[in-house]
Amino acid sequence: MNYTESSSLTESTAIGFTPELESIMPVPSNETTCENWREIHHLVFHVANICFAVGLVIPTTLHLHMIFLRGMLTLGCTLYIVWATLYRCALDIMIWNSVFLGVNILHLSYLLYKKRPVKIEKELSGIYRRLFEPLRVPPDLFRRLTGQFCMIQTLKKGQTYAAEDKTSVDDRLSILLKGKMKVSYRGHFLHNIYPCAFIDSPEFRSTQMHKGEKFQVTIIADDNCRFLCWSRERLTYFLESEPFLYEIFRYLIGKDITNKLYSLNDPTLNDKKAKKLEHQLSLCTQISMLEMRNSIASSSDSDEGLHQFLRGTSSMSSLRLFSGWT
Repeated sequence: MNYTESSSLTESTAIGFTPELESIMPVPSNETTCENWREIHHLVFHVANICFAVGLVIPTTLHLHMIFLRGMLTLGCTLYIVWATLYRCALDIMIWNSVFLGVNILHLSYLLYKKRPVKIEKELSGIYRRLFEPLRVPPDLFRRLTGQFCMIQTLKKGQTYAAEDKTSVDDRLSILLKGKMKVSYRGHFLHNIYPCAFIDSPEFRSTQMHKGEKFQVTIIADDNCRFLCWSRERLTYFLESEPFLYEIFRYLIGKDITNKLYSLNDPTLNDKKAKKLEHQLSLCTQISMLEMRNSIASSSDSDEGLHQFLRGTSSMSSLRLFSGWT
């Protein structure tokens, strides 16, 4: 066979197979529009996409928006799996959406676990609602605060919580839960302590600067009392690891010291009046109860010196209030 015959045979073979190749291999087209649209997918496919769209447009200002988002994504992935398995018979679509479904279920479970209702002991619910809940302290954080290194203690009427010049201020910090306590200096009544108030907030503030001090007042249970007591050292370490709670304690202790200043100037101040004053307090919380007690001690040991000091502090507070209101 010469070259001419082989070339003609090749041409005839190519010409003969061209229609078959054209039917097998796609021929590129210059047209950019689809001539034949496929039929619309099953309703399950569209409902799945609607779930995705609803989940993505949920506003972030909604309180539970992350839970709703993960819930809609979980529902959408489930419908996609149903569509791919029953109507499309696409194994790859089913596998990928199964993976997405597992991820969303895990995340949704975690979010629901964080939002679970945290049970607070009935005896502690009062101080949580009164002191911590208005400052947006989460219940789980409050439970951590009150569940690890503190205890509830009891004092019978007439028993002493602290004795002046004897009891160390470095040991504990307490909040009164029930009953009433009386604070006195060298036998002179200063003020009462009512439930949901710190017992030794001035001493806690003073020990942040000086260690090894003693109580300068005597605190006695005027009724049968129960109080929540923290170990001061362990509480300090815990607050260092929780900056948000540390700022909350600074505010609450400063506010409590201010309440004690008011009650010192007005010994008739009771619990109901103290609640009303909480919204009107404007005194500077930098005034230390320790400085006040030192002033009492240095002024005079007599009744006359004590009364002069009380009159002086009362007039100073009145001037501050008057200047603040004007």
